[in-house]
Amino acid sequence: MNFAANRTVFITLAVLLLLLGYCAAQFPFVLSTRVLGNLLTDNAFLGVIAVGMTVVIISGGIDLSVGSVLAFVGVLLGVLITQQGVDPLLAFAIVLVIGTAFGALQGAAIHLLGAPAFIVTLAGMFLLRGACFLLTEDSIPINHPLYTQLASAGVPLPGGGQLSFAAGIMLLIIVAAGVMLRRTEFGASVYGLGGDARAAELMGVRAGRATVRIYAFSGFTAAIGGILYSLYTSSAYPLAGIGLELDAIAATIIGGTLLTGGYGGVFGTLLGVLILGVIQLYITLEGTLSSWVAKIATGALLLLFIGAQRFGRAKDH
Repeated sequence: MNFAANRTVFITLAVLLLLLGYCAAQFPFVLSTRVLGNLLTDNAFLGVIAVGMTVVIISGGIDLSVGSVLAFVGVLLGVLITQQGVDPLLAFAIVLVIGTAFGALQGAAIHLLGAPAFIVTLAGMFLLRGACFLLTEDSIPINHPLYTQLASAGVPLPGGGQLSFAAGIMLLIIVAAGVMLRRTEFGASVYGLGGDARAAELMGVRAGRATVRIYAFSGFTAAIGGILYSLYTSSAYPLAGIGLELDAIAATIIGGTLLTGGYGGVFGTLLGVLILGVIQLYITLEGTLSSWVAKIATGALLLLFIGAQRFGRAKDH
């Protein structure tokens, strides 16, 4: 990884530790395995979606449709499981295929039409959000024994905490994505397209194929995020996930990935997700602060990390 990116990741880690320390100074139980386990669980769906967003941004693109994919997946799961009686495992497979295919279609449109990713995925965001309301305008409860089992499943941790099923899935996807980015030809093409797409093509990278796969991966992770969110809430709602794409982008940038593309990584993104989670945790525990404080803090951190990235690049050059 580029030294500047490493520097930003170290800054991200330092900020996370400072936030945890500040929070623990007022609420010592924050450092318990129970609270830390809950922190991972509460942010698992965002973490998974942010992994897909990281891959897209490294490639020089953007995906604004992920929040709508999450909502559509949740609503479709509610319709299939609650209203149609479909087995949850089959329903999971169906929504994963749909999410992946939708992402692939967006990637194909970006390449074949030569349209900006911002415009294509913005259209995708509106299309799927509208599709949610075609399926239902109301919240759909998802009451199924498998949902109860998966929501409560986990690995016990010392101190009474638990690494939940959702948190475990998030960590597995982060590890798998990290290996994919660093050890595979596909990962090399992701960095190549983000660094210099023209040069990457001259070196043999098939830009169209890579773009389709990149957005298919983002659709896949967004669908997994939708499954995890439905497990987390045991319900489906067409307005779920509004603004989630911005949280995923923020976590990615705070984690050290450059919005201009070319370098970054999923470990930093995990740190970015946890920073957003700790901010929200502190607001909840403090009790008197508005939820908008989290947005203000996120904006300030984004400016801080963008400044750190630019300073690092200027210093390296």
